[in-house]
Amino acid sequence: MNLKEQLTHPVFEAVGREADRTGMQAFAIGGFVRDLLLNRPCKDIDIVVEGSGIDLAQTVAKKLKAGRVTVFKNFGTAMFRHQGYEVEFVGARKESYDRGSRKPIVEDGTIEDDQNRRDFTINAMAIRLNSEQFGELVDPFTGLQDLEEKILRTPLDPDVTYSDDPLRMMRAVRFASQLGFTIEQESLQSISRNAKRLEIISMERVHVELNKMILSEKPSVGFNLLFNTGLLHEFFPEMVRLKGVERRNGIGHKDNFYHTIEVLDRLSLHTEKLWLRWAAILHDIAKPPTKRFHPDHGWTFHGHEDRGARMVPKIFKRLKLPLDHQMKYVQKLVLLHLRPIALTQETITDSAVRRLLFEAGDDIDDLMLLARADITSKNEAKVERYLRNYDAVVEKLVEVEQKDHVRNFQPPISGEQIMETFGIPPSRPVGDIKKAIKEAVLDGDIQNNPEAASALMLKLGKEMGLTPVSSRPSR
Repeated sequence: MNLKEQLTHPVFEAVGREADRTGMQAFAIGGFVRDLLLNRPCKDIDIVVEGSGIDLAQTVAKKLKAGRVTVFKNFGTAMFRHQGYEVEFVGARKESYDRGSRKPIVEDGTIEDDQNRRDFTINAMAIRLNSEQFGELVDPFTGLQDLEEKILRTPLDPDVTYSDDPLRMMRAVRFASQLGFTIEQESLQSISRNAKRLEIISMERVHVELNKMILSEKPSVGFNLLFNTGLLHEFFPEMVRLKGVERRNGIGHKDNFYHTIEVLDRLSLHTEKLWLRWAAILHDIAKPPTKRFHPDHGWTFHGHEDRGARMVPKIFKRLKLPLDHQMKYVQKLVLLHLRPIALTQETITDSAVRRLLFEAGDDIDDLMLLARADITSKNEAKVERYLRNYDAVVEKLVEVEQKDHVRNFQPPISGEQIMETFGIPPSRPVGDIKKAIKEAVLDGDIQNNPEAASALMLKLGKEMGLTPVSSRPSR
């Protein structure tokens, strides 16, 4: 197969000319080739050279006037950006591994050596760039056939491939989820055999692959594979514990693992926000430790939203996920995820809506998306009824927000104003007055404006025996 008509970026011909001039062999390889054949967009071009990748990168960049070349001497790689693409060069390598590390011992090699070390046959395909054979596909492991049959297979013995670099097991799951491919049976069994090897991989690298999988069109595919191969058990035991159904007196609860990934899939139809998807993954994470059976009421999970919110920082810390606003956002949605459904089961009062708007703030729309996705039942009529009730809640949210402006509620009277009004230092009465004003606004007892808040402040101060500075006799 020849793909020269599809190699439209000027870097390919430039690489071929310079490789001819210097007597080197150069190839496009890996993900770019795979995505080219899949007709998927790809802005990363990997060039492998039988020789010095750094030298070729510098001469090609100069010819293309591509600007600065970033060189990584320790890795023998160099890269530059040109016309919206990131182009990386490396010398062909052969690798050997120490069992205690995924960092290989690297030697110069041929294109065959380089293809042998690739993770999957679909990523081992290369395209010749030298002028005489420009565009010719080099496919020693029938990667093209695997691509057409949507199969993920390792070029060499999968036990060797996965044991050498266990991160490849996470990549297999990620590609299966992203591309809709099937992991070949021998390779799948090998992942199960080698799952424990994941312990030598840094959690930062694991979560990069995990997040890419979570952002796939149907992330449940990846989570099922992670569970069935045992990989999930190595880094996410809390999610593993969601699996299974316990029965007592003939009464069972839903399998919360399958419920969680169903919610994730439903949510993913409406958002590509990574951290909102994480909120779906963690929304019921505390159901196992809060599970109780009552003969009269069946299974309950009281307080799982509160306990789940308290589990979020520990999980994020272990997975080396960001501990700042992303974590707090997920924590907030986990804590509040039951609130919208509670509103659908009762008469919707303005006060309850104000409080939800106040606590959710700008994340109210994301919370409602999560709450809608959380309605999973085989009873379609029940689902439809709940969704109609959610529509009524949304209408009420809009109505109350337009009227009362509490989505990003700021107290109309500050603590400083209270202290100045009564001439008092920071103290408990200041906090009590401020809290009472907030509660009065949220309950609808006063309007959310400074005039109403000021009147209430003076009334509360009088009840506490405080005298406004302006009312005191002059001396």
